[in-house]
Amino acid sequence: MKTHQIPIDSIYVPMKLKKDFDQSKIDERAESLLEENDQPPIQIRQDDKKGFVLVKGLNRLEASRALGETEIECLIVAARQF
Repeated sequence: MKTHQIPIDSIYVPMKLKKDFDQSKIDERAESLLEENDQPPIQIRQDDKKGFVLVKGLNRLEASRALGETEIECLIVAARQF
């Protein structure tokens, strides 16, 4: 699958993923991002109303944001809404 560089600020995080927010995990991921270049892309889906919606990769997204990154590597997937 082809990856895309997407602006971090254009990715909406659903409430059901926000409940898994854990600052210690995000800090660990940020350290990992600084040490390793080869990280798997996050997964997003396109939404008519919200633009891009996060499907998987909250810790990587928030760690990248904390490190001052403005874009993140993403896979655009087809995900069903529940």
